Amino acid sequence: QVQLVESGGGLVQAGGSLRLSCAASGRTLSSDAMGWFRQAPGNEREFVAAIKWTDGRTYYADSVKGRFTISRDNAKNTVYLQMNSLKPEDTAVYYCARSPVATTRSYEVRYWGQGTQVTVSS
Repeated sequence: QVQLVESGGGLVQAGGSLRLSCAASGRTLSSDAMGWFRQAPGNEREFVAAIKWTDGRTYYADSVKGRFTISRDNAKNTVYLQMNSLKPEDTAVYYCARSPVATTRSYEVRYWGQGTQVTVSS
């Protein structure tokens, strides 16, 4: 059984920063990829960032490039999302995701975390 446990969400003013964490347990990550998606009220779940566990290659949505950084700690089986220069439009529930390959498509995600709320005030 695979579990993904997120932490680090909260309320921040525009221009501020937050760091999300996602700890994976269960089956070893080996060749999987992990990433983050987000969903705002009334919107579909959208891709934010992903990282390949084997070589650390990263992928970002255009809307967050240059502001967000995804990273991993292999020893802790944990992935992080450092979010800087936050904007009100970044407000959403952020979900940790694990999939066999790095993907931008939510339907290809095999495991989801429970989600953590990020709210950016203007």
